[in-house]
Amino acid sequence: MGQFKDPYMDFGRLTAEMWRAIRLVVDTGLHAKGWTQEQAVQYFFDNSAIPEGAVRSEVRRYITTPGQATSYKVGMLKIEELRNLAEAELGDKFDIRGFHDVVLGGGALPMPLLESRVKNWITEQSG
Repeated sequence: MGQFKDPYMDFGRLTAEMWRAIRLVVDTGLHAKGWTQEQAVQYFFDNSAIPEGAVRSEVRRYITTPGQATSYKVGMLKIEELRNLAEAELGDKFDIRGFHDVVLGGGALPMPLLESRVKNWITEQSG
């Protein structure tokens, strides 16, 4: 969308991406690899500059909600896929505000229902 005009401005986005990547590893480590809480905390420390309180809070969150990081990432990738589809189908008619409205306007939805909403919106916008 053009908001990151130089590497310094992009730093925040990259930091958030790193945070999400660490969450994926920690979520998998805890629930598929049998990591202890301390192993997960150490992984955060080894790969980020996140303060200890935030790290411990994140790790506890992933202990109590298995698959949370993975489901977040799967949803993010699906929404990106749907946006790319809408942009390709609509071309100059694509409106990012309208896309956001259709994605967020239905509240929390299973991915198949969200996909149907977006495809219906694309059809409406095409006409």
